[in-house]
Amino acid sequence: EYLAALRKLRPNIYKFGERIEDVTSHPATKRTVESHALNYDAANDEKLADMYTITSRLTGEKILRWNSLMQSSDDLIGNMQMKRQNYRRTGSCTGAVCVGWNAMNVMWAVSQDIDAECGTDYKRRLEKWNLFAQKEGLAVAGALTDAKGDRSLKPSQQPDPDTNIRVTEVRDDGIVIRGAKIMICGTAASQEIFVLPGGIYGEADQDYAVACVVPRDIEGLTIVEATHPSDRRELEATASGE
Repeated sequence: EYLAALRKLRPNIYKFGERIEDVTSHPATKRTVESHALNYDAANDEKLADMYTITSRLTGEKILRWNSLMQSSDDLIGNMQMKRQNYRRTGSCTGAVCVGWNAMNVMWAVSQDIDAECGTDYKRRLEKWNLFAQKEGLAVAGALTDAKGDRSLKPSQQPDPDTNIRVTEVRDDGIVIRGAKIMICGTAASQEIFVLPGGIYGEADQDYAVACVVPRDIEGLTIVEATHPSDRRELEATASGE
């Protein structure tokens, strides 16, 4: 079901200047997808299920651990144990079942503080999304690091404002955001991306202090897979079956 969900997403990931039509089979992305899929296998393995699943504090139903909300230090330890087991099983980082969990739990606390001080309803919105993530069993990547441009300057001072994610329009049905994030682990294997602000902002930077979740294939979003000198050789070797 997880692989089928990824295949349904709009192709918007590029590498070597080419669009990847299917992240589950393309040599540049299939390994990270396979490593994430092992987490879903583990959640259905009777020997590992207790490590990879947990009871939801919102519904009382069994859910995937990486979609849960912390209630105690035991939950934090349980998540760390799951990630250590991931390293043993996959030999790699599985960011779409890691960073998203951190983001939703941090924002659960932060949104409560903001609501108490400002009379907003951010926590209710987050809870609504979290219930959706739990029901669908989503893999959620986390986008934290902005491209930043000139790092000696604040976001509002950048010559190119697109080096940082910012709100460009507030509408009745939500917001419009624009800009660039970098180093997002597990993006190809994710169904949604949790966007967080990446620095300490002053009043002039308020448009950049935005947290939200977007579908990985949302219209207007383009993802470029990073490259290093040996990528092309490794890709060609994998494609030829070597």
